Amino acid sequence: MNQIKAKNYHINFEGKGFDELDKIIKQNSYSSIFILVDSITLKECLPLFKKKLPQDTIYETIEIQEGEENKNLNSCEKVWYFLSNHGGDRRSLLINLGGGVVTDMGGFIASTFKRGIDFINIPTTLLSMVDASVGGKTGINFGKSKNQIGVINDPKVVIIEPLFLNTLPLRELKSGFSEMLKHGLIYDKKYWSDISLQLNENKIPRINEIYNSIRIKNEIVFDDPYEKNNRKILNFGHTIGHAIESFFLESENYDHLTHGESIAIGMIVEAHMSSNLCELKITEAKLIKEVLLSIFKKIKISTDDRKQIISLLKYDKKNSHGEINFVLLNSIGLPVIDIKAPVSNIEEGFDFYLS
Repeated sequence: MNQIKAKNYHINFEGKGFDELDKIIKQNSYSSIFILVDSITLKECLPLFKKKLPQDTIYETIEIQEGEENKNLNSCEKVWYFLSNHGGDRRSLLINLGGGVVTDMGGFIASTFKRGIDFINIPTTLLSMVDASVGGKTGINFGKSKNQIGVINDPKVVIIEPLFLNTLPLRELKSGFSEMLKHGLIYDKKYWSDISLQLNENKIPRINEIYNSIRIKNEIVFDDPYEKNNRKILNFGHTIGHAIESFFLESENYDHLTHGESIAIGMIVEAHMSSNLCELKITEAKLIKEVLLSIFKKIKISTDDRKQIISLLKYDKKNSHGEINFVLLNSIGLPVIDIKAPVSNIEEGFDFYLS
């Protein structure tokens, strides 16, 4: 359980990952090395990571502001300027040390600087370990929507170090639970059942649970890296969830929701939609709701809020030919892609969540 083989790179766990990091640095003779952190991982994670680097490693640290609201072109521009002003060239390496914002944006920055430099992902949150850092998707938010600008490009290696999870507040840790539960819902009913119980009992998932969640995502991505077909199933809960996340991010009247909190709502709404439009039993939809609400508190969403959230669906990057595409469920572990839904069905899904 030390390594998972992705299409063009390895996902390594604990010590094996840092051994490969050392090997990559020595073999490639990089002209310069940069470590991208945010204001939290600079303080909480960089000191630990520095101990894992070869002692003679020379690097520059680039700090960005933490938070989804900073995952934008303005932040990218600042990093590109830093790279340019500190000797960055096509033989440079960017190490992304952080959560989903750092790995998403860092991968995009590296993939576009000088038409592409090597990058390494070292996720420090549960969410980025089981989702953002794996699969090659990079990107930033643009306008009113998440991840509208980006490319699919693989890192040299992904290193999973569970010690970083000890630096997280409980809310951020729980944000990663949504993606782990989603992996069960779209791929493996037994994993869903097992992880539903474990996430209620333990604040930090065990390494084998993290491993299995990453394994599921990697198996899905391996055969469809560019999301032409089956990789779409990873978007379950995300069509509604991303619209909710964007709405709360832009709103001046509400606090921001984490990605995991938003996706949890999305999965509940889309579970009910599945019971109407697909073959999911209403008892399974109720079970999904029960499990998710045992982890994430219910959020008040007014009628006006709902209208604004639904209006944001038109910006979803999975849309095609002016139609909104959903990933729904025929049963737990059996998803279906490219389902069209009337607004009335979406509204009923929100009623189900709020009831």
